[in-house]
Amino acid sequence: MGSSPRPKPKYLGKKLRVIRLDRLGLSQTEMSKALGLKVDYSAVSQYELGTREPPLLVLLKYARLSGVSMETLVDDKMRLSD
Repeated sequence: MGSSPRPKPKYLGKKLRVIRLDRLGLSQTEMSKALGLKVDYSAVSQYELGTREPPLLVLLKYARLSGVSMETLVDDKMRLSD
């Protein structure tokens, strides 16, 4: 009676990288500090490469820092606007 698991977003890592570099102009180390959630630069790299899925709190911080909605981050059909 449970629902099937949601598919992992294909473009989440790319969106996180665009946010970090193009919108915020931060290095991975600077981004890890901006997130302020005991996230180190290697985790930021793994999120961007898609080898590790960021926890909800990390996604919320990315959204707040960049002014991007959570829906835009996780929905592959939605693009980051300029």
